[in-house]
Amino acid sequence: MATTPTNGAQGNAQRLPLFYKSLTPLSSAQHPDFGVKPRTQLEFVRGTHAVPITADEFPAAHRYFPIIFSTGDQPTPLALMGLSEGQNLFLNDDGTWRENTYVPAYIRRYPFLLARTSPDNETLSLCFDDTFDEVSAEGEQKFFEGGEQTEITKNVLSFCEEYEKSIARTAAFVKELQDSDLLMDGEVSIQAPGADKPSVYRGFRMVNEEKLRELRGDQVRKMVQNGALPLVYAHLMSVQIIREIYARANPVAQAVPSSATEAGQDTPIG
Repeated sequence: MATTPTNGAQGNAQRLPLFYKSLTPLSSAQHPDFGVKPRTQLEFVRGTHAVPITADEFPAAHRYFPIIFSTGDQPTPLALMGLSEGQNLFLNDDGTWRENTYVPAYIRRYPFLLARTSPDNETLSLCFDDTFDEVSAEGEQKFFEGGEQTEITKNVLSFCEEYEKSIARTAAFVKELQDSDLLMDGEVSIQAPGADKPSVYRGFRMVNEEKLRELRGDQVRKMVQNGALPLVYAHLMSVQIIREIYARANPVAQAVPSSATEAGQDTPIG
């Protein structure tokens, strides 16, 4: 099953995206009886402290997660679900998601993905992680009937196609931030009562507010017109949630306003 070429994610045996252990193209010939079980939990997210998030999700997600940018030449927006490796504060003990909290599209997409089936194939095919037990011949919601796609399959394909388009819009947004030299190394310091030193979180990037204020009028006007400026402010507001995440992870300690000038124990969170 294929769709039109896009600049989307590409899975391969050497380097698979987060969560994916294998990728198999979904086919009516190979998987005529396959389906997916209704999702009741998100146990596969346990132990994951950050997932990619698209710019389209900023308005909904910034109320719940700190949105930061990864380091490197191609920064990726990330939704933080914990402040250290292996920590996820949004997944309940029974594998259900924290009530009334946004679920990032990256999580909702799994175990499906649009990917190239070979390096020289520019067409993206709908694939799935065949190690994930929710997808099998026992799945109630079937992918095919009489060799034709069911509504379930069409909906999955449509969701994945829209996600790929959102990835492209996110890449354009990040490029605009880079071209305007707005990204800087981030740092958040949290001083817990009674602690000798604050906890300092580094290893991520964020928008430099000083440089944002210094943008020329034409640059600001462009960012207003293309919708980038509201996304920047959604990101900046969300960074403050790091203190809430810290307080949730350390219920005994009550976080106080952060300072980027204090020194203390460093913890990378990107």
